[in-house]
Amino acid sequence: MDAETETKIERRDGLYGFEYREEDLRRKPSGERKTYDIKALWQRNHEIVNLAARGFKQTEIAKILDISPHTVSTTLNGELGKHKLSDIRQSRDRETKVISEKIRVLTDKALSIYSKILEDESGECTLEDKKKCADTVAFELGGLRAPTKIQSQSISAVLTREELEAFKQRGIKAARESGLVIDDNVCEES
Repeated sequence: MDAETETKIERRDGLYGFEYREEDLRRKPSGERKTYDIKALWQRNHEIVNLAARGFKQTEIAKILDISPHTVSTTLNGELGKHKLSDIRQSRDRETKVISEKIRVLTDKALSIYSKILEDESGECTLEDKKKCADTVAFELGGLRAPTKIQSQSISAVLTREELEAFKQRGIKAARESGLVIDDNVCEES
C-alpha cells in the first residue's frame, strides 16, 4: 500500500488502546444502548452458582448450560457469585453438622444396647443372638461389610400382538437350536 492510500484510511483507538482501521462491528453504533434481559441474566447466574455448589467443574457447567467457560468463571469469581456460593456452602455445612450429631447420638445408643446384649449373663440372649449382635457391630459399625452395589434397569415397550408373537417364535426357535427342551403346547396356548 502506498503512503497516499495509508493516509486516507481513518484510524481509530480500540477498546484496549490499540489502533484499528475499520469500524468495530462488534460494538453498537454510538448513541445506541445495549439492552439486557435482567431476569434471564439473574436466572443464569443462579443456575451457574447452584451447579458449582453441587460440585460440577466450570467446564462441565459451561457444557450443561451451553455457555462459554469464561462466562462461568466470571460469574463464579464475581462478588455476587462468591457471596451466593459461600451462603449455599454454609447452609449445607450446617445441615451436615446437625445430621452428624443425630448419627452420633444414635450410634451411642446402639453401642449401649449391643454392650448389654453381649455382656448378658442372665441367659435371656442365646449364643446365636450374641453372634448376630457381634456381627452387626463388627460389620456395620466397624465398616468391615463388603460394599454392595445394586444396579437395576427397566425397559418398557408397547408391542402389538404380532410383534409379541414374533418374539415368542424367535425364542422357541433359539431354544430348539440350543438343545433346550420346550413344551410347544404351552407356548402356543398363551
